[in-house]
Amino acid sequence: MKEQYLYSAAQVRELDRIAIEDFKISGLMLMRRAADACVKEITASYPKIGEVTVFCGSGNNAGDGYIIAGMLAEKGHNVQVIVIGDPGKLGADAKASYHYCETSRARLESENFQIQGDLVVDALLGTGLTGAVRENYVDAIQLINSSNKPVLSVDIPSGLCADTGSVLGCAVTADITVTFIGKKRGLFTNDGPDYAGRVVFHSLEVPEDLYGSQKFKPVTMLAAPDFPTRRKNSYKTTHGHVLVIGGDHGLGGAVILSSEAALRTGAGLVSVATRPENVTALLARRPEIMVKGVDNKDQLQSLLEKATALVVGPGLGHCDWSRELLAAALDSQLPVVVDADGLNILATQEITREHWVLTPHPGEASTLLAGAGIQEDRFAATQALQQKYGGVVLLKGIGTLVSDGNELSLCPFGNPGMATAGMGDVLSGVIGALLAQGYSSYEAATYGATLHARAGDIAAENEGERGLIATDVISAIRRLVNA
Repeated sequence: MKEQYLYSAAQVRELDRIAIEDFKISGLMLMRRAADACVKEITASYPKIGEVTVFCGSGNNAGDGYIIAGMLAEKGHNVQVIVIGDPGKLGADAKASYHYCETSRARLESENFQIQGDLVVDALLGTGLTGAVRENYVDAIQLINSSNKPVLSVDIPSGLCADTGSVLGCAVTADITVTFIGKKRGLFTNDGPDYAGRVVFHSLEVPEDLYGSQKFKPVTMLAAPDFPTRRKNSYKTTHGHVLVIGGDHGLGGAVILSSEAALRTGAGLVSVATRPENVTALLARRPEIMVKGVDNKDQLQSLLEKATALVVGPGLGHCDWSRELLAAALDSQLPVVVDADGLNILATQEITREHWVLTPHPGEASTLLAGAGIQEDRFAATQALQQKYGGVVLLKGIGTLVSDGNELSLCPFGNPGMATAGMGDVLSGVIGALLAQGYSSYEAATYGATLHARAGDIAAENEGERGLIATDVISAIRRLVNA
């Protein structure tokens, strides 16, 4: 279970404290286990590596590094240890690790150094870093990144914020990050995935009870959902009726994508309310969808009366027609996904609702929060959006986040190829279909996020990420909902 959660730096420090004080595992023992996990990963991933260069700073992260260096030297590797900072400032456990390294065959260097190893181990800065990286560490990080050597980072790449995934001035670009006790949430969002490389988790053999003893609530790492087998005695009305509202002049493609995604996610019926000029194109593309051209909210009412769930916003625009249709949709009190232009209209109003799902990308989220920075702390931004608007908020991006005010979850799937036009329209249709099939707002958002992202990964498998388009993802969705 511990692998399913993500933790802040403070939360991991609390887990460390509980392990040491309540479960009587010494800090030095935890360091030895961390070092052993890294050495095993080095041996498994780089079996032909000869000399290794280990960078050590002046905190507990360095303690891990010094033991790694000593262990590798004992295994017969030539080991160069580059010491940054003052070893005299090390804590008791890290100082003991330093002395162990001193007695090994590893070579310790503290000035005029050059990387001599075939592999670099980064044990410079740990999870406690909050401000900008200091100058002497900047030089070391730049040296590592310019070496063109494979890099293994200990616990977290030096210079990366463990809480937000932001780069604090500069950061080590690792190939592998071995992280301990709890997965750091900054490794999985914002810049984290670009700097962490492949993340390997090791619990350091702490008791499972440790994770139940804490009083804080970690972020949940979402897994792929399982969808139940449908009853044979089913009708199209059994699986819900999605109404997609949007498609202003020149924006008809958005409702086409959203409505088709809703069908592929299993909705029994899908209707679209859009500008009359879009009707022919939509029917030609997907005749299974019912389409009505609407000029005002009065023409929308008969469609609202038949719907089970709504998707409002794809290509909606910003005119009076757009605002009128959004207001009518919200007045219906049906479960609703609000996306795209619907969110930008919403930002001009003071509305809170419990039964909606809002799906902003960072730009829309900034508008909803009146210009607040989003990427600096995506976790805080998601929670702020939920507190302001209620319901369920899904913040798109690498490490998509979902919050209902109680639970906060992260989707670990998806790829850069999905950063193309129309992907958000597909996601809104997926979530709308799940709402129509009876899932709660939080379930629809979390299941929808993972389903959409995994479909994007499948679509990228054969032909790559570059050139991936939204309709490629739609074709993979059906496969996943039937897996």
